[in-house]
This record gives sequence, structure tokens and C-alpha cells, in this order.
Amino acid sequence: MAKIIILGSSNAISNKDQENTHMVVVGNTRTVLIDSPNNPVLRLKNVGVEYNDITDLILTHFHPDHVSGVPLFLMDMWLRGRKKPLQIFGLDYTLERMENLMDAFDWKNWPDFFPVTFNRLPTVGISPVLNSADFDIYASMVHHMVPTIGLRMEFKESNKVATYSCDTEPCEEVLSLARGADILIHEASGDVMGHSSSRQAAEIAAEADVRHLYLIHYPTGDFWYENLLEDASSHFGGKITLAKDLMVLEF
Repeated sequence: MAKIIILGSSNAISNKDQENTHMVVVGNTRTVLIDSPNNPVLRLKNVGVEYNDITDLILTHFHPDHVSGVPLFLMDMWLRGRKKPLQIFGLDYTLERMENLMDAFDWKNWPDFFPVTFNRLPTVGISPVLNSADFDIYASMVHHMVPTIGLRMEFKESNKVATYSCDTEPCEEVLSLARGADILIHEASGDVMGHSSSRQAAEIAAEADVRHLYLIHYPTGDFWYENLLEDASSHFGGKITLAKDLMVLEF
């Protein structure tokens, strides 16, 4: 059965119990890591996913709390003997900077490095990212401080749909990605530039007619906002869940 595993649920300021937001989509033929704010090798193993099972890496945008762990993740897999190819997807803005970062580490001179392919995504409309026997993934630009994508994941066996807003202000693009989805995983950093509050996430969920809203990328630890769920529940009549690290969503 295909599933999404939440590897981290915190906003940019993480704490000892919650890592920065990232997740993995697991199927029978492809396993897709979405962002890598730190090296996920051990955390993946803890949830039953081996590093070598990762077939694809989607980078939503080039902010440290989403991509700073990529160089270490790639190096760790290389040192552990990975030979399988890895596909990396993202906007040109994101991938150009990631390639430059890897070049700063002189990675092209690391001997016998496994094949890595960078795949540029369009900046207009909802575009396909990848497809597999278990799920198809689509992307669209959303409204953040740098070019950023949100994702729509369509699971074939269950005919269910999950949408991930990523970091964004409320926008029509997220609404389009989420339309009729069973699950909307929406950020709740707060009503500030480039982000959304839990109330705004709930309003998107209601307008998109989704069944279940998961709040993610919210303030944690010393920055926890006590009315997070209350503010959301007053604007959305469906089920609302606070995403937590290592939570498994089955499809």
C-alpha cells in the first residue's frame, strides 16, 4: 500500500522533537523524498525505508530549512556504496543553486559517484513531475518569497488524492492543486509574507472541498502557538490533524 510518511513537521525553527518539514512518498516501484533539510538516512531507516530505496528527490524551493541537507545526503549515500541512479526534480531557480552548491563541494571529482539527473519543472500551470504504478505527482508554482512549488499526489489503487501546499501564502494555485483532494497537507507558519496561518489553511481546505486537513510547518517548541487548531476548526468543518514527525498516512 502506498503511503506518505512525515519525516519532519516543524517550521524553519526546529526543536529536539520535531525536525524541519520534509516527507517521503512510498510506493512499490518508486520512493520519493520531498525536501531534505538534514541528512535523512537514519530517520528513513527508523520508518522502514532504506536510503537505497529512494528513487527520486523533489526540491520544493531553495531555502535552508528545505534543502540544506541535500549535499550530506548525497555524500552519505555515495560513501555507503550507492550505485542506483537518483532523479532530482525542481524549478530551474532551485536546481541551478543546488548544482552550484554541489560544485562548491567539487562533487564531480568524487570517484565512482552514482548517476544523478536534474530535471527542470515548468513555471506555468500544473505540470507532471513523475508517474509510477502506484501514484502520479504533479507540481505548480505557489506564492512564497522565492520560486516554490506545491504538489498534488494521485494514488492509483485507492483513487485518493493528497496535496502538499509547501511554503506559501493563500493562492489560487494551491486551491487548484487541492481541488477535491482527500487530504490537504498545508503549512501553518503564520499570517506573514510568503506563509499562511492555520485559519488561512482551513479556508483553502474549505474552498477546495477537501476531506481532511493536516497542518504542517507550524511553530514548534518555544514558538508553539496555542490556538493553532482552534483557529483552523472555526473555518473548516472537516477533520483537522496536526502533522507530527514519523506520522504515516496510508493510501
